[in-house]
Amino acid sequence: MRAPGPLLKAATLALLVVIWGTTWAAVRISLVGFAPFTGVTLRFVVAALLLLAFARLMGIPLAPVNSSDRKLRVLHAVLSFCVSYGVVFWAEQWVPSGLASVLFATFPLIVALIAHFALPEERMTVQAAIGTVIGFIGIAVIFAEDFDRLGGRMVGVASLVMLISPLVAAISSVAIKKWGSGIRPVAFNGVAIIYASIIMGGLAAATERHRPMELEFWPVSAVLYMAIAGTAVTFPLYFWLLEHMQARQVALIGYGTPVVAVFLGVVFLNEPLTMRFIVGSALVVVGVATASQYRRKA
Repeated sequence: MRAPGPLLKAATLALLVVIWGTTWAAVRISLVGFAPFTGVTLRFVVAALLLLAFARLMGIPLAPVNSSDRKLRVLHAVLSFCVSYGVVFWAEQWVPSGLASVLFATFPLIVALIAHFALPEERMTVQAAIGTVIGFIGIAVIFAEDFDRLGGRMVGVASLVMLISPLVAAISSVAIKKWGSGIRPVAFNGVAIIYASIIMGGLAAATERHRPMELEFWPVSAVLYMAIAGTAVTFPLYFWLLEHMQARQVALIGYGTPVVAVFLGVVFLNEPLTMRFIVGSALVVVGVATASQYRRKA
């Protein structure tokens, strides 16, 4: 099969940036009507149904292509979906959506660190190391913030927990890059989301069964948007890119999404914006951009 051209890959990256940049605000909106784990479960159920219907329509077999595919589906379900999304939805009960997106922007920096040791072809360069240091200095600046100005002490606690999300997502992403050659993105994600729906549904039933759902227009629309655009469409595209690009190049998505998310949060959700947050966020974005601009070794 002919390799995709640079224009197509760039356009796909841009689409993922826009969609995932808007989902941070959508999470915040969904929490108005749904408890966090319930919202995650509904998002996964709708996305799984869409992916499986598409697989059936296109005649894509759901069976794993090999034993690695089978194991990676479970790993992907637990880390990328259950833990990562569960943490994000839980944390955004207190953390502004823009701040949450900036904290998750450490994802490409963590990918670069893990890939350096796990993927021989993606050794970290001096420039990438400098960018990683700059990015984490930005995180330090953000956590030097007086969190009372951003909503109270719980914002700081939830922000620390939020950092678990990019860590586990990075571990999963590098593992898939290392052992996931030949996987079918639609089947891979569809089955993984089914696993995640069962796990998160059980967790929601155990911890949130007494919390009522408010089936209002905006929360329901936010969940549907995240399920269709933010999951069913984006994850197959993401793993398609991962197959044709290096892991750190794909992680450039983390460079653009905070810009979109912070803009939407401040303009449409009236989220606070302090100078320390601006400086820290800028350092994170600069760090990600610096770490991602490396020369591929021959």
